[in-house]
Amino acid sequence: MVRALSVKRDVIFAIAALGLVVLASLCAPLYARVAGVDPFSSNVAGTAVRHGQTLDLMQPNDNPLHLGLTPLGPDWSAGAYSLGADSQGRDVASRLLYGGRSSLLIASAAAFLCLCLSGSIGICAGYFGGWVDILLSRLLDILWAIPVYLFAISLSVVTVGHGIHLGFVTLGADSFLIPIGIIALVYVPYAARPLRARVLSLSRADFVTAARGMGASDFRILRREILPNLAPSMVVLAPLVLALCLLAESALSFLSLGVQAPSASWGTLIQDGEGLLYTRPIVAIAPGVAIVITVLALNILGNALRDYLDPKGAGR
Repeated sequence: MVRALSVKRDVIFAIAALGLVVLASLCAPLYARVAGVDPFSSNVAGTAVRHGQTLDLMQPNDNPLHLGLTPLGPDWSAGAYSLGADSQGRDVASRLLYGGRSSLLIASAAAFLCLCLSGSIGICAGYFGGWVDILLSRLLDILWAIPVYLFAISLSVVTVGHGIHLGFVTLGADSFLIPIGIIALVYVPYAARPLRARVLSLSRADFVTAARGMGASDFRILRREILPNLAPSMVVLAPLVLALCLLAESALSFLSLGVQAPSASWGTLIQDGEGLLYTRPIVAIAPGVAIVITVLALNILGNALRDYLDPKGAGR
């Protein structure tokens, strides 16, 4: 399958870009250790060495009166502060890599949880039908009618402020499990509907009818007939759902409703750079570019998987 997908240049680009982003994010602790920076602690009084000169991380403004301070700008080198500093004197490159770890972790976990929930709902609704299908379909319709980001923001406002307390389980406001659960929940209707339609089609197929005629139990039919044929649809949905989850995580973190300080994500980095757009735009542009590259690569990969696993539906 890899050889078939690698024929197109855009697919090669998508796989290479996605692999580079993931590898760079995984190497965040190594970069921070080699560069000697702490991406989570304020360092407004710190200094950096460039070309043999020691420079303050907070530089005087370029305005005529030189009032106020501006973070050190990028020099595009391979050392510390290669992308400059933010308003707290923290290394932007290091926070970008750590932000990628958080964003990709939350988005991947949310996409996996979303597909598990969507697959379970789609199988129950499409295979068993009757009142089970009616109940689950109406529930999906209700969730579908609520705007995605409004639903996610509403859930985040309730949970982030006080955390979640469920019996003996307590999740703090800074727990990654909260945005993972919220993002997974809001995208369930978008993945459950196509999976339900696929299961409904499979449940009426001749091989399923033959299995019923031979006395196979529902559990055996689901395990031996439905799930193996449903797996390609879930594989096709996986990168597309992952891209949606990544965008949702970045949006919530930008609004301070996702990843909480001092942790970093691509959304929080854009928020940090909002006030520096006219002086140090790289603080906000760098995570934005990372989001664009990752989402674009995931969409290209998802389309390629669809064309490979469902050639008849490639033109739809």
